[in-house]
Amino acid sequence: MVKEKDDSDDGKEPGLTSIPGIGPGIASKLEAAGIYDLMGLAVMSPPALSELAGVGEAVARKAIQAARGMMKLGFMDGAEFDKRRADVHYITTGSKSLDGLFGGKGIESRAITEAYGAFGSGKTQLGLTLTVNVQLPKERGGSEGKAVYIDTEGTFRPDRIKQIAEGIGANPEKVLKNILVARAFNSDHQILLLDKITEMIKENNEPIKLVVIDSLTAHFRAEFSGRGQLADRQQKLNKYLHHLMKLAEQHNVAIYVTNQVMANPAMMFGDPTTAIGGNIVGHASTYRVYLRRGKQGTRVAKMIDAPNLPENEAAFFLTPHGVRDESPE
Repeated sequence: MVKEKDDSDDGKEPGLTSIPGIGPGIASKLEAAGIYDLMGLAVMSPPALSELAGVGEAVARKAIQAARGMMKLGFMDGAEFDKRRADVHYITTGSKSLDGLFGGKGIESRAITEAYGAFGSGKTQLGLTLTVNVQLPKERGGSEGKAVYIDTEGTFRPDRIKQIAEGIGANPEKVLKNILVARAFNSDHQILLLDKITEMIKENNEPIKLVVIDSLTAHFRAEFSGRGQLADRQQKLNKYLHHLMKLAEQHNVAIYVTNQVMANPAMMFGDPTTAIGGNIVGHASTYRVYLRRGKQGTRVAKMIDAPNLPENEAAFFLTPHGVRDESPE
């Protein structure tokens, strides 16, 4: 007897239409609203699904329960969780000293790495270097994948990418083709672009291994000014960060975000530089790094928060070929 083939046989997650009550028409409505997979469906509420898909609450409840059953949501023991993290990949920063700050291999997938600091501290240069290094073979510290660069401040420069690519001996034009760039013009556009990334991964099978957002908070800061709008800004930013966490976890992607800073006038001693976004950004970031200018042309990175690493510092240089351990002089 020949076994009937289903989606689970080839290791792929079943699609939305595998859920009772979800036909192609309803699936299209859900995808248009940014729900592409069973996890997105499983975490919805019946009233929200009912309104979005135009079905009764009873049908919506049944579909959500089916999605939760197929996703096997619940607890697992630590050993099983460790096995699930076996596919975590790393991207070298280009500096052994800076890689060491992140545990020795660079920034990791399934995590959000936030770098904040004043202008000229190296946040953007590190992001540009990562978009090139992610394309390297695994034995050279890469992930053999493509990068997405969401540009909110006009910082992406193809000429700079070509310089960094030449530094690792890669074909500059080929490297540029493997970086997908979008200019976000406001916070709503920035949020919409996350759905486009999910769409590219799921529908176009793009091997996206890194997402760079430079910067995370620029539009939110500009559009929600003054204390009266602070709560609205934080709520919208919080929702965006949860979308980012979901993207990182579900698709095994490394997320690198830069963040703007402000001076805290209440700080009497020490460095008054404070990251924008407050505790909401701090709690959402898996790794939080503060960048500043150091002595003799160096940049200094300080690990502020990490689940498995101590507070520490690392010095590196910004060279024509990207982030390096040696001075360009």
